[in-house]
Amino acid sequence: SHPSRGEYHERGHWNNKIEFFLSVAGEIIGLGNVWRFPYLCYKNGGGAFFVPYVIFFVCCGIPVFFLETAMGQFTSEGGITCWRKVCPLFEGIGYATQVIQAHLNVYYVVILAWAIFYLFNCFTTELPWANCGHYWNTENCVDMYGANATNFTNPNATSPVIEFWERRVLKISDGIEHMGSIRWELAFCLALAWFICYFCIWKGPKSTGKVVYVTATFPYAMLLVLLIRGVTLPGAWEGIKFYLYPDISRLSDPQVWVDAGTQIFFSYAICLGCLTALGSYNAYNNNCYRDCLMLCCLNSGTSFVAGFAIFSVLGFMALEQGVPIEAVAESGPGLAFIAYPKAVTMMPLSPLWACLFFMMLIFLGLDSQFVCVESLVTAVVDLYPETFRRGYRRELLILGMSVVSFCVGLIMCTEGGMYVFQLFDSYAASGMCLLFVAIFESIAIGWVYGSDRFYSNIEDMIGYKPVFFIKWCWMILTPGICAAIFLFFLIKYKPLKYNNVYTYPDWGYGIGWFMAMSSMVCIPFGMIWMIWKTPGTFSEVNTSAEPSCLCRHKQVSCLTSVGFTTSENMWIDSDRVPPVYVALDKAANLV
Repeated sequence: SHPSRGEYHERGHWNNKIEFFLSVAGEIIGLGNVWRFPYLCYKNGGGAFFVPYVIFFVCCGIPVFFLETAMGQFTSEGGITCWRKVCPLFEGIGYATQVIQAHLNVYYVVILAWAIFYLFNCFTTELPWANCGHYWNTENCVDMYGANATNFTNPNATSPVIEFWERRVLKISDGIEHMGSIRWELAFCLALAWFICYFCIWKGPKSTGKVVYVTATFPYAMLLVLLIRGVTLPGAWEGIKFYLYPDISRLSDPQVWVDAGTQIFFSYAICLGCLTALGSYNAYNNNCYRDCLMLCCLNSGTSFVAGFAIFSVLGFMALEQGVPIEAVAESGPGLAFIAYPKAVTMMPLSPLWACLFFMMLIFLGLDSQFVCVESLVTAVVDLYPETFRRGYRRELLILGMSVVSFCVGLIMCTEGGMYVFQLFDSYAASGMCLLFVAIFESIAIGWVYGSDRFYSNIEDMIGYKPVFFIKWCWMILTPGICAAIFLFFLIKYKPLKYNNVYTYPDWGYGIGWFMAMSSMVCIPFGMIWMIWKTPGTFSEVNTSAEPSCLCRHKQVSCLTSVGFTTSENMWIDSDRVPPVYVALDKAANLV
């Protein structure tokens, strides 16, 4: 190669197993564990909710989680090129995951910007959302505590914490039709979040592997502190009772099962290409099966424990205000930026507890965010290795992605930005998109590539075959369950409303559906494109469903087809070529 193009860099790998484990833990253990799972558990029958949750955990969560991680480790490729190697006909799956990833990179970091804004406002003797009397408060602002909460009857009354959120943080407009001006304070927080994110991943796994030692472990320390504080508050156990008390009758409601299934997909970061990218930096013989089982149990266990920390505080707040727990239970941003901040104002040393809570949110979201960006970068670099593995081009690619995502994210820093955020959250990265991808992932591996063949690949990596039940899941249970939930989504679809009040204009829903379809169409379009560009009869075109890395010819041509020796798609880790080649050769013999 020409010297002016820069030195060709190796693909990189984790320095040790702990870095991989913490990186995946940081990605999957995020805001949803704290602000979504506990509320869903409470809303859907308490302890009874664990019945559908465990079923989906076993039949969908673990199988797809393991599938993506193992495929990344086996191919040593990112989210797109791994499908090109394993099953070219389904390469569109890789593009679909990266489109969802691109949407996530734009809007997920906005949550970090909100949390940073709140954190800056915690360094006071009295929290600014604790009472009325500030310049952003209206005449309807009322400090509703204790007796005042039950005796005050003004229908237009609002609390100081809601006014701080809507009038100080968001300065929210009347609708998406009125976007207003940019909130420069939020824009600064967004820029700060992207600045931190960039320098966490700019050197690939070398930098990411070091940062996760802090970002993946610090939230556990904060969660433990908040848990101890929560369970020692008066009224805490009443809140925990509402969180866990089983209502078996709720299991007859299909929505409960849908909520359990979608929560699994949200919290396990599956169908995003992240796990494939992280797994691709593993050593070939790493026991990814054991890692996946441990990580899945850790993720669900964290969600369960987080429920105690959240509902103990909500029980305390309900007792202090003299209202039922239903009146204070919130999910999503409502919990993080309204309910919990309101609760800490009732505690002694409230600025301290608020500071710890928002620091926990920032660290929970930060590692999820930069791993998302890292996986998208990995996919692009593996797609064009000759271009981006030279000089500082990879770093420039990350910088370019960060700047573009920041600029698009500025839309959500305007006065109407919250309405755009809801569109991204409810359509662009919705459970419907993830389920659609999961259906085709399972079919591609379970039926087209072949579950037996993939089990042989895994056996070559880890030395034994996983439990046979996972193979059944790939072939039958996972695609069947995901298809059922996907259809339920479509049948029960209701147009998005902000706060269950504001209805979007038709063009707003059009934008939402366009973002949702932008990922899902990649799969059928990818299949059509592959069939169209493959010459020959239908039986010859059918070879596009075969792994591109399998070859029955002499070793040189097989190595070339895999990409070990071609200058355009070089397999960099030369020390790993022999075992991979052996595995591919074994897989070829199964055809």
